[in-house]
Amino acid sequence: MYARDDIAAAQQWQQLPSGEHVEAATEAFRMLSDSTRVRLLWLLCGAEHDVATLASLAGVARPAVSQHLAKLRLAGLVTLRKEGRRALYRARGGHVRRLLAEAVEAADHRLTGADEHD
Repeated sequence: MYARDDIAAAQQWQQLPSGEHVEAATEAFRMLSDSTRVRLLWLLCGAEHDVATLASLAGVARPAVSQHLAKLRLAGLVTLRKEGRRALYRARGGHVRRLLAEAVEAADHRLTGADEHD
């Protein structure tokens, strides 16, 4: 990595994002402030699942899973695909997967005392 790369990266953080971007990011973080939604989203980062499968894997009642998925959809964190009468959910793209992975990795560093890295 060159010094100019560090300068370019640092400059990115000097300009505030638009209010619209900040609100959308805040909404995504708000959705991730619930442990059940984090668990559901984690499962959806790996594969598509229907409500019944998610309920079984997460150990949560189906109506609660449906409510959480509706909130995650509204926040743009998951997508829905219909297969006949079956509704299949999946995490929306790489940004969501990386966001969740980074959050869990940061938690791991905090819990284990592992050194932080850039």
